[in-house]
Amino acid sequence: MFSWPVIFSFSVGLVALATAPCSGQSLSHDQINAIDTAATRALADSGVPAASIAIVRDGKLVYSKAYGFQREGQPARTDARYSIGSVSKQFTASAILILADEGKLSLDDRVSKYLPDLTRANDVTIRQLLDHTAGYRDYWPQDYAFTEMKRATTPDEILNRWARLPLDFEPGTRWQYSNTGYVAAGRIVEIVSGRSLASYLQTHVFARLGLRPVEIDSGLNDADPQGFTRDALGPIRAAQPVAANWSFAAGQFAMTAADLARWDISVINRSLMSDVAYKAQERETVLSNGVGTNYGLGVTVAYTNGHRVIAHGGGLVGFLTENRIYPDDHAAIVVADNADFGNAQISIADAIEQQLFANSSGVDRARVIYNMVRSGTLDRSIFTLNGNSYFSPEMTLKYYSSLAPLGEPKSVIQVQSDIRGGFTSEQFLFDLDSRKLGVSLRAEPGPKGKVEEFIVTPIN
Repeated sequence: MFSWPVIFSFSVGLVALATAPCSGQSLSHDQINAIDTAATRALADSGVPAASIAIVRDGKLVYSKAYGFQREGQPARTDARYSIGSVSKQFTASAILILADEGKLSLDDRVSKYLPDLTRANDVTIRQLLDHTAGYRDYWPQDYAFTEMKRATTPDEILNRWARLPLDFEPGTRWQYSNTGYVAAGRIVEIVSGRSLASYLQTHVFARLGLRPVEIDSGLNDADPQGFTRDALGPIRAAQPVAANWSFAAGQFAMTAADLARWDISVINRSLMSDVAYKAQERETVLSNGVGTNYGLGVTVAYTNGHRVIAHGGGLVGFLTENRIYPDDHAAIVVADNADFGNAQISIADAIEQQLFANSSGVDRARVIYNMVRSGTLDRSIFTLNGNSYFSPEMTLKYYSSLAPLGEPKSVIQVQSDIRGGFTSEQFLFDLDSRKLGVSLRAEPGPKGKVEEFIVTPIN
């Protein structure tokens, strides 16, 4: 599974090439610091060598940065192309949806119309291939490359071996992730269009959006990241890619984080397909028993802290990717890394999400109150009875005497926002030159709600 016998030791503290486009709503200095800190820490904690991120706000690409080393001695670059694995599935789904927009097929067509030799093809629809309810046996359920992946295959070989087995369940009755269904969907695109899937997507998707993805089997070179893996807690080693065509329509593309973000912008703007197509892709699939699946067509569909999110993760040998689109917020997050362990992509995406949806007014309010307590001059009108009781003259003096010498905070980051006991409950990280402080701020709901709690604790 490993192409290089050398075992590498990486230093992930380096922040490599970074660009921050000026268009759109920019990130604050505090937010950038928080994101950079989280990314660097995630690489250090996990041992993942490199990560590349792209952030969309207000429908614009506002931040792109790479961290760590994408190869031994080669700092990570934002123009490097990472294998995005199953994030590719939404491109395959979009090809089907565009063909449907053109009237060349229907999502409810039976698979038998195009691939009659597959098991019970007359009982399975194209839609079920895309939403993982068809019942076809997944040809790659393992989180590693199995022995046969050392030799090249073809999509038809995959279908002949796995999609001619008995179905795992009756179509529409269960949800079970199946790469096999996407291989079948990709072949349907080729049969209907008369072109290869990659060629069709290049013309109908990538060129129209100005994207430059490549196929992982043929388009990557030494300027792109090396993928890495490890055995249990053993040393990090270079991963050997699988042979040609094993990914096909289920995960065949590599691209920069910024290009994937530009795809996300097209989803936000509804600029590529019809509104009917986007709604079909983002509608949650419901099983025959009425149970929802949190999955649409090539994407997961859910809510996080009240924000609608259209997302998908991707994994290939040596690579992991996280792509999240918040269409109602006109925002998106892309994180790609070059290791198939550690889940750094999740940690970084979570940290970015926290910053995108943090209450900036909460940060400002926390700064104002902190400056009050470190100067020993409180505006008692902003506190509740309990808050004023807590800040007795003795307590006020303790805060003043211990905080005043530390000076102005270098940055303030909101790390949590919730509701507890009828109060808003917010946690902040104050970074000062000499140390870090944690701050808990609880207040009555509403922009002018009085402060019940403001507690400062040392972090280091």
